[in-house]
Amino acid sequence: MELTLTTPSSIPLEVDTITLELVRQSSPDAVRSTLIQRGNKQVPLGEFFDVTGSAANDDTLVWRGDCSKVKLIGNKLSGGRVIVEGNAGMHLGAEMTGGEIEVRGDASDWAGAEMHGGRIVVRGNAGHLVGAVYRGGRKGMTAGEILIHGNAGNEIGHSMRRGLIAVGGQAGDFAGVGMIAGSVFVFGEPGIRNGAGMKRGTIAFFDAGKALEILPTFRYACTYEPVFMRIYLRQLQQLGFPVRDEWLSGSWRRYCGDLLELGKGELLVREAA
Repeated sequence: MELTLTTPSSIPLEVDTITLELVRQSSPDAVRSTLIQRGNKQVPLGEFFDVTGSAANDDTLVWRGDCSKVKLIGNKLSGGRVIVEGNAGMHLGAEMTGGEIEVRGDASDWAGAEMHGGRIVVRGNAGHLVGAVYRGGRKGMTAGEILIHGNAGNEIGHSMRRGLIAVGGQAGDFAGVGMIAGSVFVFGEPGIRNGAGMKRGTIAFFDAGKALEILPTFRYACTYEPVFMRIYLRQLQQLGFPVRDEWLSGSWRRYCGDLLELGKGELLVREAA
């Protein structure tokens, strides 16, 4: 089923009622009449989107147009596929448990917040707090994969418990802040204060150069060649993520921390060839 934006809204639209489960068993007219939230009012989806096709056979929902003001696309997705042909708004794939979301543009803040499974692929850039915990919560993403081909903002992986976040470009500040476990890969230039307050987990930097700042609460441990890294990277290559062949081998400097917490986390910094 395809939802095409016909009337852009300056006020954000919250579309958590438009689930794949709903459109799979509904006609276009029924989906068009489904209420969504616009500011402090509920309005039919059809006031802003044209609805065509069916998701009954291919289990796929497509959003077309600049949906940067459309929040909660793919919220709590449990299976199937959601494609955004353009930009996506805040809370993309929040709390999803399965399935796949692909954004062929940019995503805003809180993409994959507190997700519990599935995969999010953003072909462009993403905002702040990717895979993060909501304010007042205890754990961010607990499973799944978030693959961002471009840049990402601050606090990616905030308090994440499991899963993988890969950023092909630059990352903002506080990557992996408060991490409980899981993996964050940054392939471009990193921000500052990475891993602050992390308990366990891995944050890997592939092309940090002199831009990487190591907090004083981390200690150098060793230089080695981690076998698991090659496995991860080959999997990312199979998923179409831009991984250079030269990154499949080489030495890594390992720093343990944050020593203000459990100190069982690690920062891995790839050494230049």
